[in-house]
Amino acid sequence: MIMSPSESDRSLLRRILAFLRERLIEPILTAKRFVYLCCVFVPVFLATPMLLIGQPEQEYGGDRWGAVWWYGFLTSQMQRAGPTFIKLAQWAASRADLFPALLCERMGALHSRGKAHSLSHTKKVIEDVFQRPFEEVFEEFDNIPIGTGAIAQVYRATLKQDLIPPSHLTPKRQGKRKPVLPPALRNEPIPSVPTASVAIKVLHPHVTKMINRDLSIMAFFANVITLFPGMQWLSLPEEVAVFGQMMHEQLDLRIEAENLATFEKNFEARKLPVTFPRPLKIWSTKDLLVEEYENALPLELFLRNGGGPYNDTLAEVGLDAFLNMLLLDNFVHSDLHPGNIMIKFTRRPGPTLEMEKSWTSILKRITGTAPGVVDIPPTPPPTVTPDDIVNDLRALSGEPEKWRAALQRVHEQGWLPEIVFVDAGLVTTLNTVNRKNFLDLFRAVAEFDGYRAGVLMVERCRTPELAIDVETFALRMQHIVLNVKRKTFSLGQIKISDILTEVLKAVRKHHVKMEGDFVNTVISILLLEGIGRQLDPDLDLFKSALPILRQLGRQMSTQETMTQLPSGDVGAFLKLWVWMEARELASAAFVNADDLVKYDWYV
Repeated sequence: MIMSPSESDRSLLRRILAFLRERLIEPILTAKRFVYLCCVFVPVFLATPMLLIGQPEQEYGGDRWGAVWWYGFLTSQMQRAGPTFIKLAQWAASRADLFPALLCERMGALHSRGKAHSLSHTKKVIEDVFQRPFEEVFEEFDNIPIGTGAIAQVYRATLKQDLIPPSHLTPKRQGKRKPVLPPALRNEPIPSVPTASVAIKVLHPHVTKMINRDLSIMAFFANVITLFPGMQWLSLPEEVAVFGQMMHEQLDLRIEAENLATFEKNFEARKLPVTFPRPLKIWSTKDLLVEEYENALPLELFLRNGGGPYNDTLAEVGLDAFLNMLLLDNFVHSDLHPGNIMIKFTRRPGPTLEMEKSWTSILKRITGTAPGVVDIPPTPPPTVTPDDIVNDLRALSGEPEKWRAALQRVHEQGWLPEIVFVDAGLVTTLNTVNRKNFLDLFRAVAEFDGYRAGVLMVERCRTPELAIDVETFALRMQHIVLNVKRKTFSLGQIKISDILTEVLKAVRKHHVKMEGDFVNTVISILLLEGIGRQLDPDLDLFKSALPILRQLGRQMSTQETMTQLPSGDVGAFLKLWVWMEARELASAAFVNADDLVKYDWYV
């Protein structure tokens, strides 16, 4: 192909402009950003002597009041530094093995509130994706964002019907095999069906370039800090690389769409009332995510105002969903805080007249009860919709007593709660080594063998040669577990979070560098059990795990699966499963299972 002279000139001009951007403009902008960040963080560095001011106090978890002030100052400056450092703070909050617990708490409270970008940018991105004018894409579009984060902002809209593929409107949780009995006789909630109402997530303009500049600057400082004595065990350059990978995953919204589709597939055949927003992958790109809009209430409202009759159900379903992700799927939502866990309501299917006649006739023959006396499960009034329930409760969110009274009425009308997990941009998948480590640690905690857990953690950490005083670490782990054993004997009464918090303190003190995915899993258990116990103080993580371990055992029993799984993973699982079954058997056989634990008859 022979180009005209004008086309050749334009091509040459583009190459020159690209060269100038890469070699001249971008370094200048990076230097400008570097100067700004120095102005933000040099005062933090100069204030580090505050870490030594005051006496260690119990109410601050052993930290000094000067350190507490410095943690707050650092957190506020990270908020000021922009989206990369807000995300860095939130990531650091999950690394309690590296940083003090109070600092992690402060950073975890940092919200990703960003500055909203213009509507014109949103319209341009949408028109580029749909290849039609903005007015021809939506039936309705709310110009005010329903949420603005550090990286993107979200709108609510209604797509035109010709843009919705038929597969998007199919019911959820159908599974591969069609059930024989209808939902009314199985007493299961009616599967939800997506509609044309969608959530539109749009990346902020130029956010990718700014984050890349910040990552370059962070990598430079990480390498400098590693030169100081005693800092090698932190492996900061590796951690910056891990954080950079996490940020780049969040900058590609196609990854979140794939994650949502994977979660829905994993849960489609399960009876759990759990759902995920269904993505429209056909319209999702790197800069735009189109997904089903879920009109639901954040779990935060239930923790603050109380869940009333739904407390136990929410705690059990939430924990079961997490254990399914962890033990069965090895595909775990990595951002499970109460803001990303939503609650909506679904109908309990009402029996038809024919079902009602059959039901009462059978009971009459068995019990002699007259048909008119038989209690049929209540069915919600047909005029009330799930959106009505959510909107009414949202209006009462600031009045706890009225909120709980409304929940009681909703329960009496036969509505069932359904948990919605949103914002699935980050997931954790444990590799073979970390999965085996987790199962071994889970079993060691369950049978109170803290010393063995400590030895395993050191042997399998990233840098075992840099660990400090390994024998003392193992003994400290044993002390942690035995201390919990003395306080309460029943495993159902043990707070796993109490153990794991102390474990992370020990890990940090003895420089036992754990893999990030492993720590993320531990932190997720910490958070989920804390949420669950707020709703149901008697929540038993071990008991909840047993049915899922049984299901995993059934999956592993096939020859095909056994050949796919590494032998070490199988061995760790089998030992854990056998011990948990023995515990459950003993609990059922003996009147006082506490004595079995107290006198070491379990182990």
